[in-house]
Amino acid sequence: MTAVLLTHHGGFDALDYRDDVPVPRPAAGQVLIEVAAAGINNTDINTRVGWYSKTVRDATTDTDGVPEADADDGGWSGTPLDFPRIQGADVCGRVVQVGQGVSGERLGERVIVATMQRAGAGDLAFATVTLGSEMDGGFAQYVATESSETHAIECDWTDVELASIPCASSTAENMLHRAGVGPGERVLITGASGGVGSAAVQLATRRGAHVIAVAGLAKHAGVLSLGAAEVADRDADIERTLGAGTIDVVVDLVGGVQWPRLLDVLRRGGRYITSGAIAGPIVELDLRTLYLKDLTLLGATYQEPGVFESLVGYIERGEIRPLVHATYPLSEIEQAQRDFAAKDFVGKLVLVPPAALPD
Repeated sequence: MTAVLLTHHGGFDALDYRDDVPVPRPAAGQVLIEVAAAGINNTDINTRVGWYSKTVRDATTDTDGVPEADADDGGWSGTPLDFPRIQGADVCGRVVQVGQGVSGERLGERVIVATMQRAGAGDLAFATVTLGSEMDGGFAQYVATESSETHAIECDWTDVELASIPCASSTAENMLHRAGVGPGERVLITGASGGVGSAAVQLATRRGAHVIAVAGLAKHAGVLSLGAAEVADRDADIERTLGAGTIDVVVDLVGGVQWPRLLDVLRRGGRYITSGAIAGPIVELDLRTLYLKDLTLLGATYQEPGVFESLVGYIERGEIRPLVHATYPLSEIEQAQRDFAAKDFVGKLVLVPPAALPD
């Protein structure tokens, strides 16, 4: 099959586009999916360049590699990746083969696949494995994955539109779920024009929250069209713009030097949750702000049962809509990742592999 192999942590030289990769065989409990489309996410670039290594302290902007990255902890899990690896955390496709113990009725199903998978992660609390990191993902014509993590879906969305959902939208829904966002709450969302941020705007609005989105000036109209009640300029002083103690929940994907201001705008008893740090992972915390305001700080990676399933329901009931900016053939993955890193758009970029030949 055709696939893109990640051969090591590094620049674009680490990506090897090939057409002689063996088609995976589904193991017991697994299905084989013919991939129709696969979205691009920050984690694809972060994993490739080794950004998850604790030796890296800068923003997630260097698509050509991070020289100081330590390969021993360059993946999500803090352990070395097995190379070569097929990345791609977003998968939409159709089931074409089933492994032992999986009903043949699954054949032909149109599916999307959970990115953060509990199956195969063991019995430890909060244990998870990640599609495209600890296991091969969607930057290929075929992918084998757990049947229990593969969700049939019936809707009028295109394959490309569905491929924009799994990683970003489940991350956003998980953050809102874990933070307990409810109707009428004032929710500040940073990085609101990106994949996770734009999904969080839609999903928080769906919950009845009053959403204040943070985005660059050129993207304000696009973010407002997703349901945000207000937009704050990314480069403005957030505390001066919104006022201290005016926000119930901060959904943060950015981090960086402005991070302390996010705690300042939270009300007493407010909640902060993060699932990303594109402006930099190292922040300054004044513990007095934390305890004197009785704040709750949350991190979110592991997804409880029901989070991904909720997304399928939202789509099938027409409660959210896709936001795809552009598509690229899989062979143009380098250009797609360069455009992704430039972040001059709202929404998602999606890769389309070449159509598989019939057996």
